[in-house]
Amino acid sequence: MSDATPMSFYDEVGGHDTFVRLVDAFYAGVADDAVLRPMYPEEDLGPAKHRLTTFLEQYWGGPTTYGEERGHPRLRMRHAPFHVNPDARDRWLAHMRVAVDALELPPLHEATLWDYLQRAAQAMVNTFEPSGIGPAAGARAAASLPVTAVPPTSTEPTR
Repeated sequence: MSDATPMSFYDEVGGHDTFVRLVDAFYAGVADDAVLRPMYPEEDLGPAKHRLTTFLEQYWGGPTTYGEERGHPRLRMRHAPFHVNPDARDRWLAHMRVAVDALELPPLHEATLWDYLQRAAQAMVNTFEPSGIGPAAGARAAASLPVTAVPPTSTEPTR
């Protein structure tokens, strides 16, 4: 009798070691990126590596360490204090593309992972202002367009 339980994506791609390789390769690029590096306040990228590794492992069916340590991912909320514009997204994706390619996954697994990463990166975009990334939510709010519409001034004569 065989076990009919399907394997998780996490297990199919090689488990913990695969995700560590992915994240290590990704942060090797981020470490020297003048736009992205300021997003990581720690001098050492070790804590960021741990957070991303455990998040991805949990998302793809591996251990639930991320949730146990940090609760619900709330990715948009956690990235809200940072100036994530299309340039930052594209840089993030460029470093992640190098990391995914380094894994040499089978085509279906590579496409599945890459599709998710592209969608996640797009979802983190929170501004279209051209300046860099960093804890600038307060400054951004002052310069942003109002959230509520201002009624147009009527040009018709009043009766």
